[in-house]
Amino acid sequence: MAEQLPVSTTTAPRASPTDKMYSGDSKGTVQGGGFGERSVPGSTGTLSPSVVNQLLMEFLMYFGRALLVFYPVYLTGYLGLSVIWILLCMMLIIWWKKNRKWKDIRIGTAMNFLDNETQVIHNELKTLKMATWVHFPEVEKVDWLNKILLQAWPFFGMFMEKLLKEKIQPSIRLSSPYLKTFTFTKVHFGHTPLRITGLKVYTHEVDKRQVVMDLHISYDGDVDIDTEVKPPITAGVKSIRLQGMLRVILEPLIGNAPLVGGVTMFFIRRPTLQINWTGLTNLLDTPGLSHLSEPAIMDIIASLMVLPNRMCIPLIDQVKVDQMRFPLPHGVVRVHLLEARDLIAKDTYMMGMVKGKSDPYAVLRVGNIHFQSKTIQENLHPRWNEVYEFVVHEAPGQELEVDVFDEDTDKDDILGKFRLDFGEVKKEKEMDKWFPLDDVSSGEVHLKLQWLSLQTDPGLLVETSDGCACAMLAVYLDNASNLPKDHSEFSHFKKDGKHTKDAKFTRRHNNPNSYVEFSIDEQNQKSKVVFASKDPVWEECFTFFVHSITNQRLNIQVKEHDKKTLLGTLNVPLSRLLNTSDMTLDQRFLLERSGANSQIKMKATLRILTLEKPEPKVILKPPPQPQPLQNPPTTSPTPSPSPLPSSYATPTAAALDSSTNGTGDYVRDRHGSFLAADGRRTVPSTPAHIRRFDSQSLLSENSIASSRFDLTEGAPYPDYIMNHQGTFGEIQLTVRYVTLRSRLIILVNSCRNLFACSKDGSDAYVRLYLLPDQSWKHRMRTQVKKKTVTPVFNEKFEFDMSLEEAGTRKLDVAVKNNRMFHTRERKEIGMVQIDLSQMDLVKGFTEWYELTLPRLKKTV
Repeated sequence: MAEQLPVSTTTAPRASPTDKMYSGDSKGTVQGGGFGERSVPGSTGTLSPSVVNQLLMEFLMYFGRALLVFYPVYLTGYLGLSVIWILLCMMLIIWWKKNRKWKDIRIGTAMNFLDNETQVIHNELKTLKMATWVHFPEVEKVDWLNKILLQAWPFFGMFMEKLLKEKIQPSIRLSSPYLKTFTFTKVHFGHTPLRITGLKVYTHEVDKRQVVMDLHISYDGDVDIDTEVKPPITAGVKSIRLQGMLRVILEPLIGNAPLVGGVTMFFIRRPTLQINWTGLTNLLDTPGLSHLSEPAIMDIIASLMVLPNRMCIPLIDQVKVDQMRFPLPHGVVRVHLLEARDLIAKDTYMMGMVKGKSDPYAVLRVGNIHFQSKTIQENLHPRWNEVYEFVVHEAPGQELEVDVFDEDTDKDDILGKFRLDFGEVKKEKEMDKWFPLDDVSSGEVHLKLQWLSLQTDPGLLVETSDGCACAMLAVYLDNASNLPKDHSEFSHFKKDGKHTKDAKFTRRHNNPNSYVEFSIDEQNQKSKVVFASKDPVWEECFTFFVHSITNQRLNIQVKEHDKKTLLGTLNVPLSRLLNTSDMTLDQRFLLERSGANSQIKMKATLRILTLEKPEPKVILKPPPQPQPLQNPPTTSPTPSPSPLPSSYATPTAAALDSSTNGTGDYVRDRHGSFLAADGRRTVPSTPAHIRRFDSQSLLSENSIASSRFDLTEGAPYPDYIMNHQGTFGEIQLTVRYVTLRSRLIILVNSCRNLFACSKDGSDAYVRLYLLPDQSWKHRMRTQVKKKTVTPVFNEKFEFDMSLEEAGTRKLDVAVKNNRMFHTRERKEIGMVQIDLSQMDLVKGFTEWYELTLPRLKKTV
């Protein structure tokens, strides 16, 4: 059930006669301004006297209410009383209505809690930092694993003490001449162990020779670590908070002990880290300096255990560490950032009294890689039409994060965000849809996502001129050997082998602090720095997008860290990889402009990007519908067969006709319309004089919906409707039956993509009937939401009836435009009808329904 906090119970307001005349809600619709008899085109019948009497009575009631309102004002002026009396009465009425409104809200909130106690408690729990298994049913609670960690934590502390003193301490001393005396004086990891708040195991989406687990970890430890940088300078850490999701992969599974060839661990996304410093590093706790320390530590963690980096532990000799740490990516996702719509206006004028627009831009992020789009000035419906490409290492697992911002001079405002797991893109192969933005009242972004697989067949290579990549290059940098100490070691020699005069005065250097810089045209990536070594070991992986294999080259430069001097270069034409086995080069390369025996060992793998096509979807045709034998008599209207919506009709059949309200002729298999791909299907003809009919909604897969209008065939639509192409919008409804109170509850949640009746949108409201009751006293309606195409109502309507009676009713819903009240044009935006006999009312349901207009005839 959808979240409904808090909602008010709305009573049914009375409708004016004019509203009844032009809305098409009553049985005997009058297509003009008079109340006399009027012939219906295509028939010989006339309006019955009872219908005319009902309309007259409603008009008199409306006139009486208007007289009751305006007569006291006239009487006050006639008697010469002060206008203060009118103002006083108006203030009393406003106070009474406001007090009554808040009272209704409080009662509605209490009743909503009574009806949805479980849902309300669940929504409140979301705001708390609860364990993962509370929110996600597929995540398991693993108390047994936490008990093991509690028992083994003291021994883990002993292991970490040895690691810090024997491995980390020497590395820190070599990293800088100012840290040569760095020492861990105290290492204690406290008594609070790491906790696993949830465990999810993947079985269907992965290879059969591996086990993939996601561990949701949370560590709030009372650590006590003291260090001595240089006497008397000391520093330390007294507490650490770490939260994140750690993926653990056990592969390959083998038939011998220990059954698993190796263990791989990594964070798919950067974990969150908070550190409480002691000693001199207390300065880093200040607001201006705290970001200088924790991001640096996070960079170290990311270089070790955040994708594409992994921590690997081989358990058998046959497993290669480089293949475990840096396997080839699963694929590439091409993201087309097309447009957005209905964004929130953040820019205001005159101290917030006048709302303007926004200057939106989007930020797309996958792991540590992020891109920012261009900014569209003053537009709530921006069009970017930009393309980005991301390497996917884990699917499912890695997510596309899209954040939309409003650009400002001081601080950019958030306009919404959403997350998409690449596992869905890999499954669907191609997705082209609107994604709603989270944490905002309105806004959607239109993306087209394509999955590209990695192939080794050169015949699949297709180079394009649109800027998209045709291939991907993965480079595994292993190590180097015999690097020169600096540039002078191979540049200060004459041709006879003797030192130059400048070299005689150059003092000897220690082993170089080296790193490697890769580049392909404008793409540049750098490795980590290895300190004080002529034979550095990097063990890092890099990926590049290739646009022209025949023309592009991989440029490699080995540099000294401090002076940025060159220690060696290498150029590899990418076309060389096309002729190698498996498009791979795995060897030692002799460096140019370096020492005589200076070499670098690396592995370069080229893969062709191939666009995956989605699998053909099976189109299920509904059973053939019987053709009507003859036109029925005019006195007994009958329903007609089901049509296609206007947005799915063929160009030669641009009419939206009527349909039956039966359930047996509709195959409900998928969201959306399977009939959209079968628009060539013929539609049975409809008798011209039929006035009441149903058209099936093609949106919902869990219910049968239909639209109802009381229109004759000759009734004209306005030009703005006749010229409209596409859907008229959708409405979200929640329906359930509360057995404890014997009431049918209908929640009108919101609408989206409504037909705009003006340049500012529509003044939309929703009208409800619970058929067969359709007189004015049974009419329910929401408040009017002005100038919007995505109104949010969140209004509740209650009907006092038994469950058996509710199962025999039909819910008739119409979305209307209030601004057309003063004209004789029609006000309807769209309608839908729900047969409650087909629903499980006790369980309830929340669905989006497509709004349709029946018998819409368009001229071609």
